[in-house]
Amino acid sequence: MTATAFEYGPHHAFTHPGAVADDSAAPWWPAPAGAPDGDYLLAPPDPARRIDTTIDPRDRRRLELHAALTAAGIPPRPEDREAIESLSALSGSINTTIQRWLHHTL
Repeated sequence: MTATAFEYGPHHAFTHPGAVADDSAAPWWPAPAGAPDGDYLLAPPDPARRIDTTIDPRDRRRLELHAALTAAGIPPRPEDREAIESLSALSGSINTTIQRWLHHTL
């Protein structure tokens, strides 16, 4: 006894991606049942509705300092938190210099 796939199920239209009339046309897939023939995918996101993901410069310096220490083979310990917070409060140029020193230790 042999059975074929979808023998008893609904009959779906199928278009093979390589079966196009000419080489320049993109393959066409039929829309699902009940959907319009146009594009049924989600619309592109609206930039005006995006979440504000700006990071405070002090927090960015703290994260960069953590990353630089870890990359240099000096993973920060919990007791180092106060020192890292103090260093992150300094200006961006000082933080950049500290990171440069750490990168030269690699």
